[in-house]
Amino acid sequence: MTVYDFLIVGSGIAGLYTALLAQEQGSVLVLTKGSIDDCNTKYAQGGIAAAIGKDDSPEVHFRDTSEAAAGLANPEAVHLLVEEAADRIGDLIRLGVPFDTINGEITLTKEAAHTYPRVLHAGGDATGEHIETTLSRRVRSSRIFVLEHCLACDILVDNGRVQGVRALDCRTGSIEEFACRKLILATGGAGRLFKYTTNSEVATGDGVSLAYQAGAEVTDMEFFQFHPTAIRLPGVHPFLISEAVRGEGGILRNVEGYRFMPDYTPEEELAPRDVVARSIHFEMKKTRSDRVFLDITHLPPHIITTRFPHIYRFCLDHGLDITKGLIPVAPAAHYMMGGVKANMWGETNIDGLFAAGEVACTGVHGANRLASNSLLEVLVFSKRILQKVAAAGPDQVGDRREAGNPIHARPVASEDFSTLPHRQELSSVPTLSLTALQSLMWDRVGIIRSGEGLEIAANLLASWDHSLREVSDLSSYELNNLVRTARLMTEAAILREESRGAHFRTDCPDVLPEWERHIIFR
Repeated sequence: MTVYDFLIVGSGIAGLYTALLAQEQGSVLVLTKGSIDDCNTKYAQGGIAAAIGKDDSPEVHFRDTSEAAAGLANPEAVHLLVEEAADRIGDLIRLGVPFDTINGEITLTKEAAHTYPRVLHAGGDATGEHIETTLSRRVRSSRIFVLEHCLACDILVDNGRVQGVRALDCRTGSIEEFACRKLILATGGAGRLFKYTTNSEVATGDGVSLAYQAGAEVTDMEFFQFHPTAIRLPGVHPFLISEAVRGEGGILRNVEGYRFMPDYTPEEELAPRDVVARSIHFEMKKTRSDRVFLDITHLPPHIITTRFPHIYRFCLDHGLDITKGLIPVAPAAHYMMGGVKANMWGETNIDGLFAAGEVACTGVHGANRLASNSLLEVLVFSKRILQKVAAAGPDQVGDRREAGNPIHARPVASEDFSTLPHRQELSSVPTLSLTALQSLMWDRVGIIRSGEGLEIAANLLASWDHSLREVSDLSSYELNNLVRTARLMTEAAILREESRGAHFRTDCPDVLPEWERHIIFR
């Protein structure tokens, strides 16, 4: 059996960027359950944050990121993120990513909770697509081996050391094993847990489920970001209306035309995402509507069509001219802040296992991700994975300790499902289906939570988990992964008896200093 130096699971920006770096150090195999172009990255409209403007600085970017994180960011990791940002942007430019410019200078825009304009875009609101296309073209023309339609279904571990993966060929149904020296999870998030999501169909929590079952630590799962403004039209998948639309002056109005954000926060439409999403949720309940409206009709039409060409065209295709009419929007599940616990070199607690991108929890997002920091996190920490491997040597195991151990400097609540309190048996259990799971998570583990609702979800998820059947195809593997990821999220939300960042409980509405700590599942 061929032993690859690097086996990378996932073909979003994290997987492709890491693969391009890794080829300089050895043989690389990329496994992806769809085609190389099936990922969430290409739907990223907002762009990449980097403090490269004349009035900006890494120190201000650090402050903005830390404030959004609501006390749970790892300061050392955030310092790395903001200080290495400019160099990583340079890497993308060298790879050929066409960032937008004016008079030869990169254009910077402002988004919610950023002090200064510091968000780079490519193609206006098509940043993710441009990056994905650039990287996938590079990978296709390289010596990197890509195996499409191949789902990793088990991580093979021996004596605490990664050996490879067991994978399903989604076209033939056959199972094959692939050996490696280093395994990098870059599987993305879990937005498909929820009834309404901006994520693509591939975001099914595969990496979190795989890593947890292999013995890796998973942390901060209670923090899932709901984007405030996804288009809400009958029969239309929630299409993301970028944060930058509000950054350019977009106004939120309820169904009666009233501008409501000043009633909720002095930051109005430019408040952090969790605040805006909850405000919209409460306003929809108040007006008994399933939507609010985003108004940009006061902006010059040429600004709208050139700054947001994808959004403009999408809305026009669905009968909406956003230069003249309002955009119906509502919150939707968007980004997983928690994930596989990784140190500042991308290492997990399993030797040879690394995590990159949305599946990883590096400590930079804390309880609430600052807009446009996610693509930057991919670049900074994926690069550090390869720097660590190079420093350790091809056949050595890297030191998995973090300098100063910053996360564990705070108290940590460590849990396993076997140690959680016994819960009431359900008298009847609805049949498990993707639709039933998504409705349960949206209603009970969504934007607004309560202890009672979380307990109901936990009981049902535990019953589903214990009755999972043998899996044989892609959809059944994905459903199993979603159930296990949902359990981790729900149990973490039950344990955190406060409200912080994206985690809001009506029965525990306050931020409590004793909960400035992390929940880790093993």
